[in-house]
Amino acid sequence: MTKYVYEFGGGATDGSAKDKNLLGGKGANLAEMASLGLPVPPGFTLTTEVCVHYNENDKTYPAD
Repeated sequence: MTKYVYEFGGGATDGSAKDKNLLGGKGANLAEMASLGLPVPPGFTLTTEVCVHYNENDKTYPAD
């Protein structure tokens, strides 16, 4: 199964600055700041793949 949601902050951080193409600039930077221990509120980032699918498929998310 493809991973579409990446967490950051709150002790669980997926991704890093290297994942800019996957998470977009803001998502990758939030993940990087959280992994460095900076005070980032917990949250999540949807991958760019999800965003493209949403915009190209009548505002629907992938089934999985």
